[in-house]
Amino acid sequence: MTTNALHEWALSYLLSDDLSLKFSPPPPPAIADNDPVAPASPGLRPGRPREFTRIERAEKSPKAGALRDPKKRGWLFHTFMHHELQAAELMAWAIVAYPDTPAAFRRGLANILLDEVRHMVMYREALESLGCTLGEFGVRDWFWQRVPAAKSPAEFCAVMGLGLEAANLDHSRRYAQWLREAGDARGAELQSLVGEEELPHVRFALHWFKRFAGATDFATWCAHLPPPLSPVLLRGLPLDVDRRTRAGMHPLFIEQLAAVRFDPKAPRA
Repeated sequence: MTTNALHEWALSYLLSDDLSLKFSPPPPPAIADNDPVAPASPGLRPGRPREFTRIERAEKSPKAGALRDPKKRGWLFHTFMHHELQAAELMAWAIVAYPDTPAAFRRGLANILLDEVRHMVMYREALESLGCTLGEFGVRDWFWQRVPAAKSPAEFCAVMGLGLEAANLDHSRRYAQWLREAGDARGAELQSLVGEEELPHVRFALHWFKRFAGATDFATWCAHLPPPLSPVLLRGLPLDVDRRTRAGMHPLFIEQLAAVRFDPKAPRA
């Protein structure tokens, strides 16, 4: 074990192109606040198993009625599986990009990484139950094209935990309803489970965003979003007010997020 064991563990996961490691990393090693600080590596990008074919543009997500088609549901689960993979990789990236952050923050990132991996496994099982296979559909690295623009741990918490993961509180409830209406009770239950398990991730981000940025109000959050990201892109409609409240978001924050309108003149993210 090296003196920067968690750094090496995260680096191994991030850079690996081994499918088995991506879906089953070893437990993260323990770290302490007095461990030596490893060099920051914010410019790293993920290694990928050959089963994942990157594409520039993904097709639009299927709407409610289209999900009666098992192939469309398979594409949806494959897309969600890839979202979880990107999230896991980005937790590893944050560990190596911000090595001088408190050990508790980096330990929390490692634990969230394991949650994302567990979700990946469940989505893989769901798509395979429909007769689809991993790699059957192309994937777009949208998260990777945006999140590494975060220049500080505060910006990372803003875009990842309070942005993408918080938006999944909204998206997962909507898709659970659509899958239920399509007759896929198992898929609906999976979406509900993932949505509930995002709650501690958002709470974690709120806690550390306040620690790093000094406040958690809407204006402070917006000020820490890496350009050209907009709050419009970091929510689902309708907002899941219940889950966002249980995650610790202030009612005024939720109200202001709901009131944001798309500006066609703003730069596209």
